[in-house]
Amino acid sequence: METRALGELTSPAQGLGCMGMSDFYGAGEDSESIAVIHRAIELGVTHLDTSDMYGPHTNERLVGRAIADRRDKVLLATKFGVVRDGSDRALRGDAEYVRQACDASLQRLGVDHIDLYYLHRVDPTVPIEETVGAMGELVAAGKVRHLGLSEASASTLRRAAAVHRIAALQTEWSLWSRDIEAEILPAARELGVGIVAYSPLGRGFLTGRFASREDLGADDFRAVGQPRFAEGNFEANLAIVAALRELAGERGVTAGQLALAWVQSRGSDVVAIPGTKRVKYLEENAAAASVVLSDEDVQRISAAVPAAVGGRYTEAGMASIDG
Repeated sequence: METRALGELTSPAQGLGCMGMSDFYGAGEDSESIAVIHRAIELGVTHLDTSDMYGPHTNERLVGRAIADRRDKVLLATKFGVVRDGSDRALRGDAEYVRQACDASLQRLGVDHIDLYYLHRVDPTVPIEETVGAMGELVAAGKVRHLGLSEASASTLRRAAAVHRIAALQTEWSLWSRDIEAEILPAARELGVGIVAYSPLGRGFLTGRFASREDLGADDFRAVGQPRFAEGNFEANLAIVAALRELAGERGVTAGQLALAWVQSRGSDVVAIPGTKRVKYLEENAAAASVVLSDEDVQRISAAVPAAVGGRYTEAGMASIDG
């Protein structure tokens, strides 16, 4: 698979988001999830993304088991900074917690270093300089190779980069989430920071898998925590899928593959990390890496796909987004 530059880190153009294997999208089966990770490595999708808050903690353990005998084949990324206690969540970015969180993640993953370590959400009560300074100490100690931020604003990214080299900014980017294009993307490129696009398939919506809200399980957080999946919004957003399907049909690809190709075509510093817990969807996603789009194609697709109805997160969810 083609490689991309995330700062000084080399990554395959497509990675694998592992969150849904353990949390948020309904029950998963560990053995099947491990099979997905192993197949991903075979396909060259070796950038694996997890976080200590997925589960919480269970997803890191799952990924650790999956890569125990093939650690040298993967780019391992995890995140810290969101502390879950039942349904309550808090943000922590203080230096003491940075060190504690990293040591705990290393233990759960069963590794001696993390390739890409992100601050999952910016703690507004702690200067970003303190957080990134402590993260930089982890690099000096050999526990972490490269640093990243997730959902950080352009100004925060600049302040962080003044403290330590930032390899990647992880943020939502897809045909129905283009917020980063106005300010954040230019700032990242000015600083030499790569983009890791999560939810490039709109949490599965852009694949056309969901014909109605009834297709979502009762324990699927999209049904209750995602405004774009809410009654009324869901039905309105089906127009996006219809437009994608028409364009994809012209190329003989699926709607999901075209949506992924659109993200992956946005630059040599962009890596998409679609998530799945099924081998068949992994293979479909990986095939999108070979779909080549010209600048004219990108513009046409961008113009043809209508804007999404509903916010990215609920009001409470958006409160944790730096900005």
